Amino acid sequence: MDVQTWTYLLVGITFALYIGIAIWSRAGSTKDFYVAGGGVSPLANGMATAADWMSAASFISMAGIIAFAGYDGSVYLMGWTGGYVLLALLLAPYLRKFGKFTVPDFIGDRYYSKTARIVAVICALIVSFTYVAGQMRGVGVVFSRFLEVDINTGVIIGMIIVLFYAVLGGMKGITYTQVAQYCVLIFAFMVPAIFISIQMTGNPIPQLGMGSTLNDGSGTYLLDKLDGLSTELGFAEYTEGKKSITDVFAITLALMVGTAGLPHVIVRFFTVKRVKDARKSAGLALLLIAILYTTAPAVSVFAKTNLLTTVSNEPYAEMPVWFKNWETTGLLTYKDKNNDGLIQYVADTSKNELTIDNDIMVLANPEIAKLPAWVIALVAAGGLAAALSTAAGLLLVISSSVSHDLIKKVFRPNISDKGELWAARISATVAVVIAGYFGINPPGFVAAVVALAFGLAAASFFPAIVLGIFYKKMNKEGAIAGMVVGIVAMLFYMLKFKFDMFGGGTADDWWFGISPEGFGTVAMILNFIVAITIMKFTPDPPEHVQEIVEDIRIPSGAGEASGH
Repeated sequence: MDVQTWTYLLVGITFALYIGIAIWSRAGSTKDFYVAGGGVSPLANGMATAADWMSAASFISMAGIIAFAGYDGSVYLMGWTGGYVLLALLLAPYLRKFGKFTVPDFIGDRYYSKTARIVAVICALIVSFTYVAGQMRGVGVVFSRFLEVDINTGVIIGMIIVLFYAVLGGMKGITYTQVAQYCVLIFAFMVPAIFISIQMTGNPIPQLGMGSTLNDGSGTYLLDKLDGLSTELGFAEYTEGKKSITDVFAITLALMVGTAGLPHVIVRFFTVKRVKDARKSAGLALLLIAILYTTAPAVSVFAKTNLLTTVSNEPYAEMPVWFKNWETTGLLTYKDKNNDGLIQYVADTSKNELTIDNDIMVLANPEIAKLPAWVIALVAAGGLAAALSTAAGLLLVISSSVSHDLIKKVFRPNISDKGELWAARISATVAVVIAGYFGINPPGFVAAVVALAFGLAAASFFPAIVLGIFYKKMNKEGAIAGMVVGIVAMLFYMLKFKFDMFGGGTADDWWFGISPEGFGTVAMILNFIVAITIMKFTPDPPEHVQEIVEDIRIPSGAGEASGH
């Protein structure tokens, strides 16, 4: 069978599986819809969390970024995996013990204020829509190439699938769908990586293959070959970094604390029975995520090496089928500037004739390496699983923020359970339509958009959550002021330097030499400073709130020391 047939077959089977699970586990109550009834096992929750976490940015775009950024791309690996350690140790168990459905719910109750709740909902919506924009673009990229439909049509198909199982199943349906999606995406990522590692180095373990010698008998190390190919074309050595230490630190920290403040990840820890299960879930998720994250650098090296040896200074007319297929998507473009019929892929932009979108590297990698058709189709199914699983989690955050935190807690406190469930489903439907708009009008390549979402989460939620758990004197005035200042600062910087608003600017104009992806660190520090300063000049929280804060830090079943 050809790639097209295999793709239809594998994507069709996986979609049927997701929809079947959604029907089997459909939500019957708001507790089912928001937190899957609170009875998910740590292993299932760990797998669902890993799928929720490993979005289109992780599956499709991260290895692509590392392929082109080389050493500098390591900030994504360090930030996103380090963030999970931070989340498991610092936040997950305490939030689970607090027992609220959503992050705005935690902030609204901890800071005893409807205003705090509304600010948190606005922040959650901004973060989630920024993040979901990246996912829907990922869906469009996969559909446009492998199902040979227009990107816009691909986004609409993805919207319908997500809408079906997110709106029908809620968190209960999404959780068990994400368990299946984890299995699909990790298998789809690892199989081609193992194939290509054996093909290039003879080593079946990609992580070791990346540092091995080529199996062509030359004795040359793979990374040395890639460094040589890069410098020949005028690019920097792959294993050398160009970013400043300040920017590397800022991006890594923003991604780490952004992880710990992401509402769609935090809500997963409310779906387990006990506090200790929340910690177990986070640990299992970290192990399951590490499988992909430790493989991504190897995939980047394999893909970049294969690409450079395939296209550099080769006749355009003799390019393989995969090249022409990706050209039709518009994500790979060739312009013969000197009319010699050869592809000049060089660092000098005035001479360079080839433009490659970062997001195609993982998807095109099996085709470039001439792997079997079923492996190429499997990668398409995995890319869709990654994008759809995270999109569903984000849409649930959006719908629960509107239905539970705004309608139920602010505007209509007496709404029935059934009414709230309908409000959640209508909110999810509206959210899918908006997400689809972002997918059709994408603001950038997937991982860049997602990195900005982490910066927004770091700037808004992280200080409010950490201070809410560990500092009983933190009051509503400080928390609200901090969140507002943090997210406004991050939005301003992002719009100025990423979207050329407010006068725009270049990398030379960055404040403190920090890129928009790393500015979440600065905005987070600003949030902490404003929150603590305002707190000093305003009244302490009520006694009962301070007692709640004391209580959530005591392990379940532990008594006070008796002194005997």
